[in-house]
Amino acid sequence: DVKPGEQVLLDDGKLRLEVLATDGEKEVRTRVLHGGKLSSNKGVNLPNTRISLPCLTEKDRRDLEFALEQDVDWVGLSFVRNPDDIEELKALIRELNGHARVIAKIEKPEALAHIDAIIDATDALMVARGDLGVEIPMEQVPLVQKDIIRRSLAKHRPVIVATQMMESMITNITPTRAEVNDVANAVLDHADAVMLSAETSVGKFPVEVVKAMNKILLEMEKSEDMYNVPQPSLGRGDRMVSDAICMASVRMAAAIDIKAIVTMTHSGYTGFKISSMRPKAHIFAFTSNRRILSMLNLVWGVRGQYYDKTVSTDHTISDIKHQLRKRKFVQKGDLVVNIASMPIAEQGMANMLKLSEV
Repeated sequence: DVKPGEQVLLDDGKLRLEVLATDGEKEVRTRVLHGGKLSSNKGVNLPNTRISLPCLTEKDRRDLEFALEQDVDWVGLSFVRNPDDIEELKALIRELNGHARVIAKIEKPEALAHIDAIIDATDALMVARGDLGVEIPMEQVPLVQKDIIRRSLAKHRPVIVATQMMESMITNITPTRAEVNDVANAVLDHADAVMLSAETSVGKFPVEVVKAMNKILLEMEKSEDMYNVPQPSLGRGDRMVSDAICMASVRMAAAIDIKAIVTMTHSGYTGFKISSMRPKAHIFAFTSNRRILSMLNLVWGVRGQYYDKTVSTDHTISDIKHQLRKRKFVQKGDLVVNIASMPIAEQGMANMLKLSEV
């Protein structure tokens, strides 16, 4: 696919080559612009090239089949170019009778050109800054990261920020102050998760780096800037009633001292929606669908709880409050908002909100 004049980057851009000639099949002649030592199994980036390779190779398909056999919750798709890539992966997951949800790894300029459609098509996103910072000018990465998080939050898609967050801790026992700021700003931008890679896979201090990152996260979550993210106006659609109920619960939690927002959910939708507004209240998602319990761990602030009793709406709300108190998540006198459907057995539509005292 490469053409003369285009660049080939190796090992996250550490080595830079220029294409001189190609036969279009097997051979590419290049000139080294910036050399260095190249070890095995390093990545190749083609920032100027439109790649014709399929989204999923045969090896990808075999790997996906193995992953689904292990009952994974999430599958990440690298080098997403457009929403069709996401749909192809989702179709294959369905074909293999899998239930995993899809994380679109944003690493290419083509993805940025279709970012809104990709957000609509996927279940979550990852800002993969290593390859992204090679494929686009590195100085553009901070604003691109913020923009992706903002757009994803508006459509209640979780976002992971990844790569080189605590890079110096591969060899050092403490992070640089710039790295501390980087992690902190990802949290304040409302990322759902921050990810470590080389720091814990090949680094000398894997436990210490996790502890250091956790301290930063906990400190940032003390900031008022973390909470009550404004939401776009509600439009008419299939989820309008559920969206309105979720929005009302978060506004209620912001207005008075509510300890917990509790939602009954089968798909996890209301958990995603409430989380995207970042209430200060704890978020509990009670569900009879065991498949989403661990999946919800990626979603900021949501704790999944298994629950399969459906006697009546009032009985369920009362029983859930009892369980939360028994597990010491709430105390007597705490205010709790419950979201559910009425009748309780009806799935796919949250249409009721109740404020009560424990």
